[in-house]
Amino acid sequence: MLFLTILLFSYPQMSQQIQKTAANAKEMLSNPKLVLVQGTFNVVLKQNVTLSCLFQAGSPPFRYTLFKHNQQVSAVNRSDLTPALFTLTISSASDVGEYKCKAECNNSSGGKYSNSLNFTLIEPISKPVLSSPTSHAKKGQNVTLSCFSENGSLPITYLFFKGKQNISPQKTMQKREAAVIFLFMDSLSDFGTYKCKASNSFPNNTKYSNSFNFTLAEERSHSQPLLISLGLILLLLIIGFALAIPFFIIPLYKAKKFKSTRPSIGLTSTVNAEESENEVIYSEIEPVKPEEEYINFSVIRREEEKAGKRACSTVYSKVLTRD
Repeated sequence: MLFLTILLFSYPQMSQQIQKTAANAKEMLSNPKLVLVQGTFNVVLKQNVTLSCLFQAGSPPFRYTLFKHNQQVSAVNRSDLTPALFTLTISSASDVGEYKCKAECNNSSGGKYSNSLNFTLIEPISKPVLSSPTSHAKKGQNVTLSCFSENGSLPITYLFFKGKQNISPQKTMQKREAAVIFLFMDSLSDFGTYKCKASNSFPNNTKYSNSFNFTLAEERSHSQPLLISLGLILLLLIIGFALAIPFFIIPLYKAKKFKSTRPSIGLTSTVNAEESENEVIYSEIEPVKPEEEYINFSVIRREEEKAGKRACSTVYSKVLTRD
């Protein structure tokens, strides 16, 4: 009977304790919440961001710890239900990535991890380069234009212009590759100066490319290859003549000159017919007998008759005989 009386009086207190314990257990099943209170998720170098971590379960004091990829960054103790604030300075690319916080209370073992927040570093783009495989085109020809910015955070958006007029929809590249457009050179108005523009999520960062000019290619006439061939033939002839001078012409000239200056043998002298047609050339010969004089003279006369009336000269021979 006494036991029943004690049980009846203690039941309301036990019930309250059971409800309180169940509520604490239910609260411990929740996780702290990590939110961004200052800054942006796309950050630039030397930018500050502030994170808030709040655990709404359990009883203070609490200990909040901030992690980046499972590596502890900072820790804050709170004796009340005010959130823990973490201020970060993005000094390099290693400061961006995924962040989480862990909340621990004094009357619980372990702790709870919050949701994750991810930061991305954005960099300004470099001046894009506009290029094409050819700068000369004909009417009716298809050409390509490529615009590429080597540095800068992705994605990068490209826009093409002719003069100040936009000539294509913007192209957003998720990879580090050039944006390419195709042009059909239909008329003279399609030739001229082109440019492109590049931009990304970095604030106030738009860059224009170099100018690229398409010119109309001149069509070659059919006679142009013939002229080129004739020019090559003439050039070969000049080279051949230049090589022949030291190897053929000069040696031939020296040999002819040497032959003309060689001294004559004997006592016979020769005189040009232009100097005198009737000049007599004397030759000294061996004396002959009187009976041979008539024969030698006859031989000379016969030779003169065979020679005919030559324009050069007449040669006479006088035979010296001994008395």
